[in-house]
Amino acid sequence: MGNSIIEIVKYKPEHQPWFEKFNRDWIEKFFWMEPLDVEILQHPDKNIIQKGGDIFMAIYQKEMAGTVALKFVEAGVYEFTKMAVDEKFQGKKIGEMLAQVAIQHAKHHKAKKIILYSNTKLNAAIGLYCKLGFVEIPLDGPYKRSDIKMELNLSSKKAAKIKSFKRGVIGLI
Repeated sequence: MGNSIIEIVKYKPEHQPWFEKFNRDWIEKFFWMEPLDVEILQHPDKNIIQKGGDIFMAIYQKEMAGTVALKFVEAGVYEFTKMAVDEKFQGKKIGEMLAQVAIQHAKHHKAKKIILYSNTKLNAAIGLYCKLGFVEIPLDGPYKRSDIKMELNLSSKKAAKIKSFKRGVIGLI
């Protein structure tokens, strides 16, 4: 396979159907939609953007392929949430690129750490988070399906190795 371009762009309101679809697909495949999921997925502007967070969308060969959100928690802390890659694009490092862009964005906004909630059934996701430097911390959180909470200290050695991308990111794989 030759080089394929993955473009990461900031969320726009017209991306909402993909943001919802990509997340709904994986949540319903492995778990169930919780009321908080429905609210966030149907109203990401209100629940993430307007509260100081950001959402990024991945485009692979001119098709919407995935998404990730950074939800503002408090000064210096963001939550890594709603990361999903369409099944037909999995295995192309799109999730890793989305994660790296989100981490770099949090650093740019002076975050000290990023937290996330997940489930240990999601082996590929947990593996990616560990690769990026996230470590398990005591569990609390808003989702019933979560059985793990992880944190990335942005001053850690692993976090320092996260690739830096320019705005209007384009990557080659």
